[in-house]
Amino acid sequence: MVTLPAEHGAGPWGGGRAGPPDAPEDAGLPTGGVARRLGVSPTTVRSWERRYGIGPADRAAGHHRRWSRQDIAVLEAMCRLTARGVPPGEAARAALAERRTALHDAPPPAGRPPGTERPGDIPARRDPGGSRALRVGTVRPECRGLARAAVRLDAPEVAGILRDAVVALGVVEAWTEVMMPALRAAGRKWAADGEQYVEVEHLLSWHVSSVLRGVAVETGPTRPVPPVVLAAVPGEQHTLPLEATAAALTERGLPFRMLGAAVPFRALLDAVHRIGPGAVMIWSQDRHTADPELLRRVSGSMWGSRGSRTRALVVAAGPGWARALPPAGAACPRTLASAVDLLEQALTG
Repeated sequence: MVTLPAEHGAGPWGGGRAGPPDAPEDAGLPTGGVARRLGVSPTTVRSWERRYGIGPADRAAGHHRRWSRQDIAVLEAMCRLTARGVPPGEAARAALAERRTALHDAPPPAGRPPGTERPGDIPARRDPGGSRALRVGTVRPECRGLARAAVRLDAPEVAGILRDAVVALGVVEAWTEVMMPALRAAGRKWAADGEQYVEVEHLLSWHVSSVLRGVAVETGPTRPVPPVVLAAVPGEQHTLPLEATAAALTERGLPFRMLGAAVPFRALLDAVHRIGPGAVMIWSQDRHTADPELLRRVSGSMWGSRGSRTRALVVAAGPGWARALPPAGAACPRTLASAVDLLEQALTG
């Protein structure tokens, strides 16, 4: 099976306690609240403060550290830079330099005499308990940065990391090593904590889809071969894996026809006869949507004039087919890389 993550919820390719009372505006946030907001651990925040001097600008003796708006901006810059592969020491120097510039250029807050400015105030908010960090395991720095940006709901940073990953790594590696681990972590977090993390998963999925579709619709030279038909089985709404496949095919100059989610049985068969594809990839995320009869019907479909009739390679993709018995001749690749290699071979071999 091609194993990619679901768009919604946990799965392969395949509630927190109440927060503390609102703090006064100029009290700032404690270290734990800052860590939850940024999607990192409190240990990481303390480590950056200890090693690189990234700490609250205002500290009252005998009190817990409270982080102002500008203090948190430094940490956000640190997260962005390290996510792009900048060494932590260099990232810290750049982030602190940004704070010095911002404080030098900022006008005094209204209602305060010159010379009495504070570094910044934090708007009152209620932070949920527990860590907001997505547990992505041992992954590339880009994936860790993507997960942190998604937790912060930092849409420009999410989009930037995704675009850069595709350019630097290519679609297949970017999907496998950056997008998929972050999507799976977001799905697990949502499943474990309920509605609290749906916004993170939806924002991340939307940007992944946007970047993949942007690659898939790029105009460029296409090899003169029959296209691949990409479709999900009836009742199947997950399409991110199909979009990843389409983008990877475009990268290799191979044509495709995207039919998308929940394609009815007769509509798929009709499309196959009208298009005359070199291969048909049929996606099933869940075993309840997998229909072996559909595979058999598509595998048996033939077209062309008498004496030169042909048929397409059928690729059963997704974890839904795990318990289904595919018909003779149908392929069941387990990864996006092997699926795209197989499709390329079918079209050009």
